[in-house]
Amino acid sequence: MMSQVIVLSAGMCLRHIPFYVQRIRQAADESDRIEKDGRMKDYKMTGQQAEERMLQYEKVFSVVRLLDAETILNAAKGKNQNISAEPCRCFDFWETGKRCSNCVSLKALKEKNKKTKLEFRENNVYQVTAHYVEVDGKPKVMELIQYLDEADIVDIDGSERLFTKLNGFQDELYRDVLTGIYNRRYYEDQLRKQILPAGIAMIDLDDFKLYNDTCGHNAGDLALTTVAGVIRGMIRRTTDILIRYGGDELLLVMPGVKEEDFTQKLRQIQNEVHSKEVPGFSRLQLSVSIGGVLSEEHKIENAVEMADKLMYRAKNHKNAVVTAVNSQMAGPNGVFQEDSEKIRQQILIVDDSELNREILSEMLHTDFRILEAEDGAQALEMLQQQGTGISLVLLDIIMPVLDGFGVLSYMAREHIIEDIPVIMISSDDSEKNIRRAYELGVSDYISRPFDAKVVYQRVFNTIKLYAKQRRLITLVTDQIYEKEKSSRMMVSILSQIVEFRNGESGLHVRHINILTEMLLDRLMQKTGRYHLNWNEQYLITLASSLHDIGKIGIDEKILNKPGRLTAEEFEEMKKHTVIGEEILCSLELYQNELLVKVAREICRWHHERYDGRGYPDGLKGEEIPISAQVVSLADVYDALVSDRVYKKAYSHEKAIQMILNGECGVFNPLLLECLLDIKDKIRIRILGGDVSREISERGKKEQAAVLSEDSMESSGGQKLQRIYDRIILSLVDGDEGSRDACQK
Repeated sequence: MMSQVIVLSAGMCLRHIPFYVQRIRQAADESDRIEKDGRMKDYKMTGQQAEERMLQYEKVFSVVRLLDAETILNAAKGKNQNISAEPCRCFDFWETGKRCSNCVSLKALKEKNKKTKLEFRENNVYQVTAHYVEVDGKPKVMELIQYLDEADIVDIDGSERLFTKLNGFQDELYRDVLTGIYNRRYYEDQLRKQILPAGIAMIDLDDFKLYNDTCGHNAGDLALTTVAGVIRGMIRRTTDILIRYGGDELLLVMPGVKEEDFTQKLRQIQNEVHSKEVPGFSRLQLSVSIGGVLSEEHKIENAVEMADKLMYRAKNHKNAVVTAVNSQMAGPNGVFQEDSEKIRQQILIVDDSELNREILSEMLHTDFRILEAEDGAQALEMLQQQGTGISLVLLDIIMPVLDGFGVLSYMAREHIIEDIPVIMISSDDSEKNIRRAYELGVSDYISRPFDAKVVYQRVFNTIKLYAKQRRLITLVTDQIYEKEKSSRMMVSILSQIVEFRNGESGLHVRHINILTEMLLDRLMQKTGRYHLNWNEQYLITLASSLHDIGKIGIDEKILNKPGRLTAEEFEEMKKHTVIGEEILCSLELYQNELLVKVAREICRWHHERYDGRGYPDGLKGEEIPISAQVVSLADVYDALVSDRVYKKAYSHEKAIQMILNGECGVFNPLLLECLLDIKDKIRIRILGGDVSREISERGKKEQAAVLSEDSMESSGGQKLQRIYDRIILSLVDGDEGSRDACQK
């Protein structure tokens, strides 16, 4: 006999179940009889066979229909909701305008099997059975519906077993799958309308969205289950109730708890959660923000609303507890602030009518601190003074001195409205003004006359949303900064290892970073040819530190040889470009990361030249990635102005002159223009106070020599100058920045 799967409809109530199972057994027996005849086992049939089958079923079932796969799938998606087959049209049955979420026809279609469920409508019970079939090669479901009347009684033993089973189903219905605690349905069905003395606490997991976004949903799930586990282990098993109220919000109900015990328990939960680690994510620092109230005569839902408001006060500080029983706040260290006024958000009411300001103030003063301004000019003064100390602005349109739109325009222009939400309240509800207000960035528009409860709820919801946004922005910013700092640190360490082995100054990497950043910035100002966004520019700058990482594979004797390299040694030195790329290519897990891609480009091609006479691949012009072009120019400049074991430093002026004259190879003309544009800034940042570089006596002499050379050249000493340059080339022809750069 094929197994029967009983699926309980979400809208059922246990007291409505008279256990009409005899008819179920009859239907099942009939179905099994057909199977034993060998007809149902073969689910493939012709259209005529399907019609004959349905005629047989109509002798037992109240309604029989044949549904095609497309109809079922569309219904599951909310389409084609006019399928006629009474009495079991789900959306009509529940009177919700929606189809059942547990459609057995959909389950039977997907699993190619038979499924059965009970449907309840008022005091009537229906059995719905769905058989998967293929009619003329097309997938369909034969749906059988049977009304169960009072005569269909189950035996005592069977009823007990069924009752136990249904209780288990009900328990599953009220359990959150992830955490194992009660779910929101339990609160709505069993608690919301109750009146009982209890401590009510809203508990919000701080930074839950950030965990999901940065570490993955697995981290978020583990964080939530860890918090739920901590709380479950600290509350009374027989009386206290823990509910997953929302995504990252938990509701704790503690019936009959004393005031001092309630407050102490919330502090203990706060501290215990903060001390816990998330399995597999030890770097995540858990914390919760808690709002708690003691309720005596209020409905649970009213107490929950109050606790929710207090919880959002706590979230302004993170890892805090705010309770109504003592108007105190427990911070991360268990320190309490007696003055709850300090943690209340400030609302600025801007209206030229004193009466209107008084009405709004009376609505809101219990939970918010109120500031008032009688015109737009006063409002701007307060905004400048208070800044983000103001949580929300309630703004009228028509006012003297400066109207509401003038205030909005200023807030939009100065980006203030990005941090401080505005709700416009006006008797003018014309479409033109409403549209203009929203275009200028208002969060909401309330027309007079207004309902006090509506105004309060809109104010509260807007403040709550912006508080979360601000917190997330701060956290994301901090995290990005920490990641950036860590990335820079690791890249710097690696590059410094190479520099140390190469016998070069550790300032070389820093100089390359600075020069790359400056050249890219000027290039983006000068042309739109390369379309580099801010992030791409940053990654090129960061990756520039790794340009010579391949030198780690070059013999130290060659790296630090004073004087000219032999042809063989120079060929060996050139291999560092390929070695660097190979090192980065070995990072298999990170090949798709943009930083690694950019670093590979720079490592391999930062010695290519615009005329195609570089190495290792002889790329020409725009065949060379712009990242490598920029780093190449930066590398040559810094090599020229720096001391090496084989040469003395050139002056800034001489280095620029040599690069522009093509003595160090051919570069992108546009980059050379950028170099000229920023040459004075380069002198300040590279040779000036930025790196605290002192001009030595040797440097002064070298500068004097350059001046002498210039005077010789101007007086016709070109031949002597060329001889001098060849001497210099013999000294510098051993470094990639200056050894081979000038070997032209």
